[in-house]
Amino acid sequence: MPPSAGPESSGAGKRWIMAFLPLILFMALAGVFLYQLGSGKDASEIPSVLIGSKAPSLNLPPLEGLVENGQPVPALTDAAIKGRLSLVNVWASWCVPCRQEHPILLELANDPRVELVGINYKDKTPNALTFLGELGNPFTAVGVDPAGQAAIDWGVYGIPETYLVGPDGTILFKQIGPFTPESLRDKLLPAIEKVMSPGS
Repeated sequence: MPPSAGPESSGAGKRWIMAFLPLILFMALAGVFLYQLGSGKDASEIPSVLIGSKAPSLNLPPLEGLVENGQPVPALTDAAIKGRLSLVNVWASWCVPCRQEHPILLELANDPRVELVGINYKDKTPNALTFLGELGNPFTAVGVDPAGQAAIDWGVYGIPETYLVGPDGTILFKQIGPFTPESLRDKLLPAIEKVMSPGS
């Protein structure tokens, strides 16, 4: 009569599974990664459920102490973007990619077709003021979001993120991560031109 499988054999089986579990998990993750690479999709392009829907309401207090041409820069409210093609940029002084994309925002601030406004995310006021003082202020209105509630409402994954909002308040485009010259040329500017073209 063959001996029945005892505690030793079942323990050996568990040890074998535990030994190979990390390898199995690694292979599964590698497969997902390779699939993403092979699909030709940009890994930074995470679809937003908000695209095509009305933008969340804006009612954020101003960045106290931010002055432009001798006047306080206004708070970010719905009135700041109502009826205008607008870019809503979520940024912070502690965000390294925000610093990298800032020259592009300064360039966009000169485009008369769009209103550029900012949500200052989980930042300290002195740090935010220093950031804009050193690099320049591209925003016509800035609202502070110290607890990150507005960012949650807007579906922010991580900053910087920028939303193109139509004159009717519809979100038309979302940039996840910093703008680059390529994303500006290939994605944002065509989206702006599409809105501005007759019959769009």
